[in-house]
Amino acid sequence: MEQSFVAHIEKSIKQNWTLPALSDYKGITYTYEDLARKIAKIHIIFEKTGIKKGDRIALVGRNSANWAVTFLAITSYGAVVVPILHEFKPDNVHHIVNHSEAMVLFVGDVIWENLNEAQMPNVKCIISVADFSILHENTPFSVRDIHAKLDSDYSLKYPKGISPDEVIYHRDKPEELGVINYTSGTSGFSKGVMLPFRSLTSNLLFAIQVLPLEPAGKMVSILPMAHAYGSAFEFIYPITRGCHINFLTRTPSPKIILDAFGELKPKVVLSVPLIIEKIYKKSVLEAISKPSIKLLLKIPLIDRRICKKINEKLTSIFGGEFYEVVIGGAALNPEVERFLKKIEFRYTVGYGMTECGPIITYDSWNTNKLYSTGKAAPGMEIKIDSDDSENLVGEILVRGENVMLGYYRNEEATTAAFTADGWMRTGDLGIIDADGYLFIKGRCKNMILGPSGQNIFPEEIEGKVNNLPFVQESLVVESNGKLIALIYPDYETADKHGLTIHDIEKKMEENRIETNKDLPAYSQISSVKLYPEEFEKTPKRSIKRFLYQPQVQ
Repeated sequence: MEQSFVAHIEKSIKQNWTLPALSDYKGITYTYEDLARKIAKIHIIFEKTGIKKGDRIALVGRNSANWAVTFLAITSYGAVVVPILHEFKPDNVHHIVNHSEAMVLFVGDVIWENLNEAQMPNVKCIISVADFSILHENTPFSVRDIHAKLDSDYSLKYPKGISPDEVIYHRDKPEELGVINYTSGTSGFSKGVMLPFRSLTSNLLFAIQVLPLEPAGKMVSILPMAHAYGSAFEFIYPITRGCHINFLTRTPSPKIILDAFGELKPKVVLSVPLIIEKIYKKSVLEAISKPSIKLLLKIPLIDRRICKKINEKLTSIFGGEFYEVVIGGAALNPEVERFLKKIEFRYTVGYGMTECGPIITYDSWNTNKLYSTGKAAPGMEIKIDSDDSENLVGEILVRGENVMLGYYRNEEATTAAFTADGWMRTGDLGIIDADGYLFIKGRCKNMILGPSGQNIFPEEIEGKVNNLPFVQESLVVESNGKLIALIYPDYETADKHGLTIHDIEKKMEENRIETNKDLPAYSQISSVKLYPEEFEKTPKRSIKRFLYQPQVQ
């Protein structure tokens, strides 16, 4: 693969000069010309501060237009971006900045308030994402003086203002390191995934093939851009197509998300299962659970009409003008997926991981099979580590253009991540059918052995529990050879129905009995434990299981 990743960004800026590029929702908007100008000024700071190609530059803050400007300035300079999730605790940020050997840190105001620059002694300077002012310097010269002279230095370099012909960026090579992305994962240990430019380019070329976007098309960014999924498909790909990306800039509640979708009408929607499942529960499940609707759904002709109406309603919720809703980051509830497929909603479920930057499998909404995450993406291969990959569950192994170089400064973890013949271990379990479609069964670490050695996949049981009345989310864990369901009830709905905590406990016991009717004896739930608040999650909305397992041992 000879195409330069940065060349795609450069070309788009030149071709879409006057179009809007980046907006903070209800706030500032930058055109592609503004983007070029801001990148040029940041490059001057890098040059004057002695930053070299290949140096690591860390970036932590909420999604925003300035966050995007910073990311593009770093990568187009030839430095290595170290995006850090803003949800990370200060000690984690300090550790990542130090472990990555970052020379510069760009930081959002809220995060900066809780950081301690003394804990990051090797950083040359710390720059505000909000206004690009210098917050801290640790150099023999004054970075603040460099910043004070920035406008005059820019005018000397571009006396007539920067023009498209003067936008000339770094030319990357396929194996060159582009991003170090520290995972938050559900295992409790964060590793620095080294993504080469071939991975970034391969993911970009994949998106160009399968997701139709045109210049000036609108996108709504709701996923954290410090995570590979949101970065690749809500930010990088749209920028290379000349799109207008709108950042919500704060934690996206369902109301804020839906308001933005309704106003902006994005051309592609990316989501995690939790958002889809919440919308399904609030906007669909309550309606179709009414006895009169249940009866009508049994009459074929009327059933089709009702499904069409529900499809229209769901489509309008997401703005109505999207090609498809791409769901990733975790497993989608089977009941929700079955219903979406029945009403012919334009959705698909993909599969990926940070180590692949992120895409592994995908298929379009109109051809993907129910419960599948699609086929191997272009440039990728997948296989199952079992004697019968169609019927016998095994670990999913992958290799190809998207796969990482390894974990930064962690040879032991890198060696463990690959087989002797070069396949990367995903840690996920699945099967592949005769047509090449992947069906994921769960995580290797989550699988529980039954009393006679049976494989129990807690995710499958949780899918059943989560569909029952007054359940918001659940975790199934093992304790002393028995399965326990940890449940965070839907307190809001329970309150609307006038239920007391004692009533909720009774409902959960009824749910346990109902769930067990569909489960074999070896995977029956023995008891239920209620939780007063949501389970803690990673930014891609997977529950951090490791936090809850010890509590029931």
